[in-house]
Amino acid sequence: MEVKVTHLDQVEFAIHSRSHTILCDQPVENGGSDGGMTPPEFLLASLGSCAAFYAVQYLRTRNLDDRGVEVSVTAEKLKQPARIGNFRIQVSCPVCAYGRTGAGSDALCAPLPGS
Repeated sequence: MEVKVTHLDQVEFAIHSRSHTILCDQPVENGGSDGGMTPPEFLLASLGSCAAFYAVQYLRTRNLDDRGVEVSVTAEKLKQPARIGNFRIQVSCPVCAYGRTGAGSDALCAPLPGS
């Protein structure tokens, strides 16, 4: 895998991978033109899309309904040192919402230890 990032202007970057290009920018209040997601938003999007992909794969291999899978990812901006932390990934799927149990859905729908 490879991703190349090219500086376009001010705080705007083009991100290239295979035949795809996406824009990364900052909101107007941070000196950008809000032409794309910020780097931390891309980080959350990457985590969320990975979680969604593997949740759907898990459901499919067990012949469970994979329609309507949604993932929400949140994090907090922390200080000293400046960083992003306290990530939370929540997977919602019809199998869990409709109370289906067994055949692998128990493992997918069960809360993680400590949550």
